[in-house]
Amino acid sequence: MQLHELVDAVTGQEPPMTRTADDIVAAGRRAQRRRRAGFASAGAAGLVVVAVAGAFALPTLGAGRDTTAAPPPVGAAAGPAEARWADAPPFTFTFKGYDAGPLHVQDPIVASVGYQIASVYSDGHISNDKPVTADEIEAGGDAIERKKRATGGKPSLWAYLTVYRPGVFDPAGVKNGRKVTVAGHQAVQATLPVGLDPSKPVDEGNKLLAWEYAPDAWAAVTSISSSVVTPSFQDLGGLVGGLKPSRPTPAPVPFTVGYVPAGYRPLQSGTHAMPGLSGIAAARAGDFGGATYTRPAAPTSGLTAPYDAAENGIRDGFHIFVTPAASSNQSPEPGVTKCYPGSDRPVPGGDAAGGGFCNIWNTDGTVVLQVSGMGLGNRLPVAELKKIAQGIRVADVRDESTWTPAAQALRP
Repeated sequence: MQLHELVDAVTGQEPPMTRTADDIVAAGRRAQRRRRAGFASAGAAGLVVVAVAGAFALPTLGAGRDTTAAPPPVGAAAGPAEARWADAPPFTFTFKGYDAGPLHVQDPIVASVGYQIASVYSDGHISNDKPVTADEIEAGGDAIERKKRATGGKPSLWAYLTVYRPGVFDPAGVKNGRKVTVAGHQAVQATLPVGLDPSKPVDEGNKLLAWEYAPDAWAAVTSISSSVVTPSFQDLGGLVGGLKPSRPTPAPVPFTVGYVPAGYRPLQSGTHAMPGLSGIAAARAGDFGGATYTRPAAPTSGLTAPYDAAENGIRDGFHIFVTPAASSNQSPEPGVTKCYPGSDRPVPGGDAAGGGFCNIWNTDGTVVLQVSGMGLGNRLPVAELKKIAQGIRVADVRDESTWTPAAQALRP
């Protein structure tokens, strides 16, 4: 699915429902009906889930903020001199969550070869990054109305902070970007199009603010709000002074791979989340981890957004997801590997015979592993996806001490 369809889903007026990729795509295309929100991942038949080859036993799993901020001081001492950022390798977390007026940055959960991403919540807004229950789904509109009343009709918000590695982000590439200075840092701000769809006009509720947090290193907050007024650029500017380096920590994932097809390289990972913006869209869904691979290796310069934010930004790749089986709309089959073919609809630049996904449930049916090529070019045949899945070993999803740093786990 395209990024604008994900945005349309997660920022709809209704709360998200069960996570089925087809449901999300359909939701974005049927504005006249009640929207369905969830996450953008793979799988035509439902939630992406992962499986492990052979006999693997996983234990029963457990799961895992409208006020205007004071304007940031203009012309204040530059931030980069205040703290030193370590020269950390890819797939490393180098900052922690922090508060800035009405905005609340969470700890990063997505890492990649070029950046880290953290969710941003806001006082007075609803963040649609947690699926509703089956009962709420059955209740339909009544549940939606109850949730609206309970939150006092708050506007919806989908926002995230991307901290890029040095040399990766290109501020000159931001379309219609305006150069500004925020808290002594050079910065650029822009208003983004409806649904982040470049073919559509700008929406004043969609904003981007990027700033240089260290020499040649930039961070950017993307805010997609149903309110034109909040968060304002002034609110977003409050995040600049709060971004500080922390002790570099390798981003862990709850699995290791045993086989990766020739030419494919790890692109991004999710820790207690799906990889990439799918993980941000479902940040509080209780997922365990995941990864995205791409071929050829992705560029590590010239970026103005995360890899999966660009239309057709990933032309050939596959996902790995480790999730609670309860998140899937498929019936668990403990210890079984099930593969499903991709769509027979040709994909531009892809292979209609490729795509599909494979699921493997753990022995008690509570955890599922999924390897999926859906939506990523459909170049890998199901036989290859199955081989990838059967080479994966899943750790104890409840014990992070058993997890492996992504940089190590994602290479055979």
